[in-house]
Amino acid sequence: MGKTDPDGPPHKKQSMVLVPRDTPGLEIVRHLPVFGYQDQHGHSELRFTDVRVPTSNILSGEGDGFMIAQARLGPGRIHHCMRAIGMAERALALMVKRANERVAFGKPLAEQGTVRADIARSRIEIDQARLLVLKTADLIDKYGAKGARTEIAAIKVSAPEVCLAVIDRAIQLHGGAGVSDDTPLAEFYAHARTLRIVDGPDAVHIRSVAREELARERPYAG
Repeated sequence: MGKTDPDGPPHKKQSMVLVPRDTPGLEIVRHLPVFGYQDQHGHSELRFTDVRVPTSNILSGEGDGFMIAQARLGPGRIHHCMRAIGMAERALALMVKRANERVAFGKPLAEQGTVRADIARSRIEIDQARLLVLKTADLIDKYGAKGARTEIAAIKVSAPEVCLAVIDRAIQLHGGAGVSDDTPLAEFYAHARTLRIVDGPDAVHIRSVAREELARERPYAG
């Protein structure tokens, strides 16, 4: 994706072009692990040197890059949130299993008040986030991503935060095993933390929600 019309309207400057991997001049410089984990599809640094492709490789049409990106971003963000809910559920399940099996000071961790509080708080937070995701998905079905933009922004902030909180509690309960490769929790934490950046950082989405809230008509005042 790049600018093909620098002087055009803001939303028509960009175009997307397909560049086959074996195109002369395209070099994969290096792969970029995230938090030390290599994603299955990979993130890489690419170098383009005098690369040429036919104009037929432009996706949709010239100037449609922004439109294509936005069409993917709305549904893409909620997909990220759905995966975050799934990771949080898995982390909670591991936390419960650990609490029931691990015995310390003569009794299972599940009998410790602080452990029970962490489990209860995790269930409450996951269900709150899930309901907001479901509401957002319903709005997308009814009105499209544009009609659910505020809710998409809200859940993109909320779901990763909840996911990180639950994973952190699960890691704490597992001790050293939680930060090793003996459980998936460390990798979950890396992915969940990355979600706070991908498809727009938290600050951008918070700004969007605040802008909509400030402009909202109120049923009451005072």
